Amino acid sequence: MESLKDTKIIKFHPDTLEAIRKLYGLDQPGAINDAIDILQEWTKKQDHFMKKDFSREFLERLLIRSKGSVERSKQTLDKLCTAKTLMSKFFANCNVKELTHLEIVEDVILPRLTSDYYRVYLLRNVGQEFEYEFYTNYFRRLVYLLEYEYINDYVAGVVAIFDFRQINLGAHLRKLSFVDLQQFLTMAMECYGFRIKGIHFISTSKLVEALVAMFKQILSGKVASRIYVHNSLESLHEHVEKDVLPKDYGGDEMTLTEIHQLKLDTLTTEEFMDYMKMMNAAGTNEAYRQADKYNEQVMGMPGSFRTLRVD
Repeated sequence: MESLKDTKIIKFHPDTLEAIRKLYGLDQPGAINDAIDILQEWTKKQDHFMKKDFSREFLERLLIRSKGSVERSKQTLDKLCTAKTLMSKFFANCNVKELTHLEIVEDVILPRLTSDYYRVYLLRNVGQEFEYEFYTNYFRRLVYLLEYEYINDYVAGVVAIFDFRQINLGAHLRKLSFVDLQQFLTMAMECYGFRIKGIHFISTSKLVEALVAMFKQILSGKVASRIYVHNSLESLHEHVEKDVLPKDYGGDEMTLTEIHQLKLDTLTTEEFMDYMKMMNAAGTNEAYRQADKYNEQVMGMPGSFRTLRVD
């Protein structure tokens, strides 16, 4: 990959490619290509993979998400493919604009990177009542965004912001499935390789502490220590640069609603929906996995019997 291309919903700093490669020791001549060559050859030999022809651009981003480690990249890709078999409920072929119960939530990746090359995910939920289908469909739509990120972005990690100032948090907590939340967070971090710099909740409700406690049961101590609760935008601005935020959050970007609509348009193009059909099918056939590798590679995956704490 010689350069990064801005898209309708993500932008880069001019030096992003060089800076991120240097961060993970991949800035030496030939280092990236040599690592990708190894991954391509390894992928071809995985009999249980249902897709073996991942592009070099995909594999480079896999390396970046794995901090430049070829061995960690192998593990992450195996877990991602396995998740598409064990957790198929999250990988639905659909038009994300048509998923029901999602009119109460707007969520985006913000176009501008932070100064230290992190991408910001921002969610605003205004729900007063919730159905179980809301959570299933929200996770399905988020998978589309994760896959888009995987093939287009190039970042050091993610900052997540959840704006719950208008939500009925009690109703939310009563319907939220701890198991589904655990599975999805595990998948996002272990299978998609997202590294979390910070998780920020904006809320004035005392019930937000119950939500934080739920997250802390799932996350490792290191990631859990990066959870912050804010009762105002001013408090948030102490942690997240204002210029990357939408206008309605004190920043310089388009409004959250405008970015959200642009995201939906992007995720429902014919080209991207065809790509998702291909990637949703990139699971595993466990009958072909080496028997002596099953416990090592599958036990502990979301959907298996062992509970993971993710980091």
